[in-house]
Amino acid sequence: MKFLIMIEVFKTNVKGAVHAKKIVNILLEQFPGNKINFDLHDCDKILRVEGKSFCAEKIMTLVIENGFNCNVLE
Repeated sequence: MKFLIMIEVFKTNVKGAVHAKKIVNILLEQFPGNKINFDLHDCDKILRVEGKSFCAEKIMTLVIENGFNCNVLE
């Protein structure tokens, strides 16, 4: 049986690599086995999550709880 890979892209205001790494580690604790990364060179400071199982709302909540904006990129 094949699992569908989900991809979600978020717009954030995370600016530095240190903060990005912290957020990625927090998200990987909650959603292990997913690919999670930032593109801080993009004007929208993109957070990209790819995997079999994660909740976009929970990701946004975790980022916001750590002091940053986070919305699904339309």
